[in-house]
Amino acid sequence: MKNKISIPKKPLQPKSKVHKEVIETLPKWIPFALMAFTFLLYSRAIVNGFTNLDDDFYILDNPFLKDFSWNGVNAIFTSFYQANYHPLTTLIYLFEYNWFGLNPLPYHLLNVVFHCVNVLLVFKVVEQLSGKQITAFVVALLFAVHPLHVESVAWVSELKDMLYSCFLLLSLLTYFRYMKSGFLMKDYWTCLILFLLSLFSKSAAVTLPVLLIAIDIYTGRKFTSKSIIEKVPFIILSLLFGVIAILAQKAQGSLNIITLSYNFIIRFFFLTSALSFYFIQLIAPFNLSVMHYYPVQHQGILPWQYYASLPFLLILIWFIIRMIKKTCLSRDIIFGISFFIITISVMLQIVSVGSALTAERYAYTSFIGLFYIIGQWISSMGNGNGKTTAISIFSIFVLLFSVQTFVRIAVWQDSSTIIEDIIEHNPDLYIGYWMKGNLKRIQGDMQGALLDYSKAIQLSPDKDDSYYNRANIYDKLGDPKAAILDYNKAIQLNPKLADSYNNRGWAYFEIENIKAAIHDFDKAISINPKYAQAYNNRGWAFYKSGDLKSALPDFQKAIELQPDFTTPYYNSAMLKNEIKDYNGALADYSALLKLHPKDKNIYYNMGMIYLDMKDTSDACKAWNYSVSLGTTRAQEMLDKYCH
Repeated sequence: MKNKISIPKKPLQPKSKVHKEVIETLPKWIPFALMAFTFLLYSRAIVNGFTNLDDDFYILDNPFLKDFSWNGVNAIFTSFYQANYHPLTTLIYLFEYNWFGLNPLPYHLLNVVFHCVNVLLVFKVVEQLSGKQITAFVVALLFAVHPLHVESVAWVSELKDMLYSCFLLLSLLTYFRYMKSGFLMKDYWTCLILFLLSLFSKSAAVTLPVLLIAIDIYTGRKFTSKSIIEKVPFIILSLLFGVIAILAQKAQGSLNIITLSYNFIIRFFFLTSALSFYFIQLIAPFNLSVMHYYPVQHQGILPWQYYASLPFLLILIWFIIRMIKKTCLSRDIIFGISFFIITISVMLQIVSVGSALTAERYAYTSFIGLFYIIGQWISSMGNGNGKTTAISIFSIFVLLFSVQTFVRIAVWQDSSTIIEDIIEHNPDLYIGYWMKGNLKRIQGDMQGALLDYSKAIQLSPDKDDSYYNRANIYDKLGDPKAAILDYNKAIQLNPKLADSYNNRGWAYFEIENIKAAIHDFDKAISINPKYAQAYNNRGWAFYKSGDLKSALPDFQKAIELQPDFTTPYYNSAMLKNEIKDYNGALADYSALLKLHPKDKNIYYNMGMIYLDMKDTSDACKAWNYSVSLGTTRAQEMLDKYCH
């Protein structure tokens, strides 16, 4: 006979007293009311805009969103981007971008809708797991309103959190159906496919096989060869996508093994501090921040909170052990904590990615386990004063969480609001001012950007990107000498950045130090042989120095490396015209017209070349077309040569 799923109908009895379980049912509309409440709570997020925190990479400037074709879809599934591999998430962005462009409302709306769907799925999963609708209601409600979830829902770039969680929860639901149906293979394969979709959404889904084993133990399913073998495909997929995630990080240079930067003791306290952070934020989600960076060490010593995290965890473990021994919820507590540890394990920065030690979005799925303990505790209470008190306390927390969530959503309104939040919570770190400088540069406030980059340098004088960005501002403000000084410092701190040499070379060019400029362009090209802009700049420097023979190959190389880079076409055409290679110049302009068929200046320049070739008829045709596109100087040529 095939084994059926064994859902525990009654928790273990406490030693001190007999527990009488009360089975309660809820109206069928309750889960949908939860979804409606969640949508209203997060409706504020729908009108938020994009931010310059990953939204620019994933949506605004994502090259994969520009090719809405089978080749484009194939590229999404066969490429890494921004140190990640989540092709299904990018595919959804592709559809959004091509249907709605850069209107942020549909992107935010989809995130909110997915969160509402996930609330329903959490209710269904917990109902199947516990056999109690009260538990399902408590867990789903906490999942809906907890302030730590704002980051996942209100940040467009975290669609991957919504998506992977949705497919993971669907996979769990199918797994329950698989066990209840007597292990039908169609349910098994559906579960596996949903797991694959979750992996395609975000690599954090790799923990599902371990979670399935924990569910087997919790539900009392016996370990057999069948129960073990059926997990093998899940484990293989987890290992495969785990390797892919590591390769993606390495390809982008984002993977930093902590052992290279910190000793074992420091890494240990990072781990205890991260775990403490999530346990504390579960009950007291205060001091929330867009980013929770690694701490600044003073003579190798961490701030006191990191050392205090160890005794905090020890006390918490002692308390949990007592709860396990003295309550009827021992299995629920063990399972809930196991769920939390399993799902958050890949996000504890044991392998360091980026500059943040913890992140509020990491709690999105993992908190379900801790919520489950709370739900089972409330559900297991008999009717009486104790349950009334528990429900009252729970209601107060839900109210406070809801208000805090509604307020917190405003932080994700735009780039300015998230940067101000980072600076408010990290006033001694350079990164907030660096980001603020970047935003002001994009907005055209060069003086403001200069002040912010200077503040960033004051806080952290060892960051090459601050000097590099400030140098760029000095150059835009017409002070190449000050720019060169900052480029010097940036190169001293990071001698392998080709951009610093290229930009310093241009600054040297501006002060007419052509020899130094060419030397820097040479260095930039030696670091990055495919640096089209450096070839173009070096070609221009050669041209200005009179070395036309060296200039032309550089312009042509720049075109070869980056066919959509317009400047080298102009430069090459101008040089060829100067050496009387008129047909070559016209060929360059013709190639440029394929990129910009409505560029009036191209037709004007072609007219001038035809004039040099004594071909007045074609010159007049080119100028006529230039005039039709809106140029005035071509009209002067028409009046002079075309009658």
